[in-house]
Amino acid sequence: MDTRANTVDGVLRRSARRTPERTALVFADRSWTYRELDEATSRTAGWLRGLGVAQGDRVATYGRNSDAYVLSFLGAARIGAVHVPINYALTGEELAYLVDQSGSKVLAVDPALAGHVEALDHRPDQVVPLRDAPGSLLDAARTGEVPELDVTVEDTDLVQLLYTSGTTSKPKGAMMTHRGLVHHYVSCIHALTLEQDDDPLVCMPIYHSAGMHVFTLPYLAVGATVRMMEAPDVPEILRRIEADRIGSLFLAPTVWVPAVNHADFATRDLSSLRKAHYGASIMPGPILARLRERLPELGVYNCFGQSEIGPLATVLQPEEHDERPESCGRPVLFVELRVIDENGDDVAPGEAGEVVYRSPQLCEGYWDKPEETAEAFKDGWFHSGDLVRIDEQGFITVVDRIKDVINTGGILVASREVEDALYTHEAVAEVAVIGTPDDRWIEAVTAFVVLRPEHAADFESTALIEHARGRLAKYKVPKAVHLIEELPRNQSGKLLKRVLRDTV
Repeated sequence: MDTRANTVDGVLRRSARRTPERTALVFADRSWTYRELDEATSRTAGWLRGLGVAQGDRVATYGRNSDAYVLSFLGAARIGAVHVPINYALTGEELAYLVDQSGSKVLAVDPALAGHVEALDHRPDQVVPLRDAPGSLLDAARTGEVPELDVTVEDTDLVQLLYTSGTTSKPKGAMMTHRGLVHHYVSCIHALTLEQDDDPLVCMPIYHSAGMHVFTLPYLAVGATVRMMEAPDVPEILRRIEADRIGSLFLAPTVWVPAVNHADFATRDLSSLRKAHYGASIMPGPILARLRERLPELGVYNCFGQSEIGPLATVLQPEEHDERPESCGRPVLFVELRVIDENGDDVAPGEAGEVVYRSPQLCEGYWDKPEETAEAFKDGWFHSGDLVRIDEQGFITVVDRIKDVINTGGILVASREVEDALYTHEAVAEVAVIGTPDDRWIEAVTAFVVLRPEHAADFESTALIEHARGRLAKYKVPKAVHLIEELPRNQSGKLLKRVLRDTV
C-alpha cells in the first residue's frame, strides 16, 4: 500500500491506534472497543477472502442496522472489495435489480430477510448470514486469529456502490472511492462539529449514505462512542436519550415529527441532547420550533445533499436558523457549488437555477451506466437535478427537484411552493404535489394530502383548493386534491413521487 493512501478502513485503524481501549460501538448487548472493532474488521476481511472475494468484487449487505452491518462494510473495504448496501425494505424485482445490476459475488443477509433472497430467480454465488445464525459474518468477526492481509488498496479504488434512492427512476449505483468518502468524513466533522465526547445515537438506516457516512464513520474517525439501534423506534429513541445520556442525534423529519409529538417528549429527561441533525426532506416549522423551545440550548443542523456527493453538500448551522429558517445553508469544506440557468450561466442572487458541484467527495460516475454518467458530469460540473435559489452570501434554499417542476399551460410551477401553501391549512399533516398528464394544461397541478386525525371525518378536499386560492396565483392552484392515508416514502424518509404518478 502507498504510505500516503487514505482508505476508509484506515480511518478506523488510526482511531484504534489512538484510543485502543475506548468503546467504539455499542449494539444490543454487544460492545466493541476500537482495538476489538479494528481486529474484527481484519477477521471479516479474511473471512471474505476465504469465500473467494477478490479486489474489485462486489459484496452486498441486506439487513437492518447492526454491528455486523458496519463490519461488512469495513471488512470489504480492507481487502479492496466494493460494498453494496441494500435497502432492507426492498423485495422481489427491486431487490433482484440491485443484486443483478451490481454483479454482487457475495450477499450477506439478516436471517429475518432470508426468505426474500430465496425467492429470487438469480442469486449471488455466496449467500451468507450476516448475524444471528451459525456461520455468520458476525461469528467470523468475533473469534479466531487476526489475519495478516497481503493486499494493496489505494485510495483511488472503489469502496462502495451507493445506490440512489430511485425517486424518479431505477436506482443508479454511484461509484464511491476511498478518497471521496474520506474527504466527505472530514467535511462532516468540520461542518457538524462532530467531537469525541458527543455520545451519538445512530438509529436511521445505515444502508443509507446519511446514517453510515455522515454520522457512523465520521464519529468513528474522531473516536466517539457510537450507540446504534436496529431501527428508529420513537419511544425507544426517547428512552435511550435519557438512559444513555445521548448528546447527538440525527433523524429524518419523518421521525422528528412523531418524536416531538410523542407524549414522552415532554416527560423524558432530554437535557443531555446538545446536537440535533435533520435532512432528506422538509422539516415542518412548528416541529422545529417545539424542539428548540423544549431544548433551548440545542444546536440544530440542517443537512442537504445527495448520494453522489457522499451525501453531505451543504449545512445550515445552528446560529443561522433564526435568520434563514428555510435555507439549507452553504457548502461544506470540500464542496464547491454554482447555481446555473439552462444556458449554464450563473443566476443572479435570488433567482432559481440548478445547483452543480465540483468536489473530491463526488462519485466517479454510475456503475455500468456510461450515458447517465456523461449526462451528470457535463461541462466540468456534476449536475444535481436540484432547483435552488442562492443569495448574495452563498446560502441556498431548495425550490424543487427539476423533474418535479410542473409545466401547466406552458408556465412552470414549483411543486414545493404549492405544498408550502397547503401546509398552512390546519387540517394538513402531510402533502405532496405533482404534475399529472392533462390534455388542456399539459400537466395539471395535483395534490395528495394526508389529514390530521382530528380533521379526517367528513373533510372535503375542495376546502383545500379554496384555501390555496387565497395564497397562490390562479395557475398554481391544484386542479385536484386526493385525500390519502399515507404518502409513499423510502426508508430514509424521501418522498417517492414516482409512486404517486403511477396511481393517476
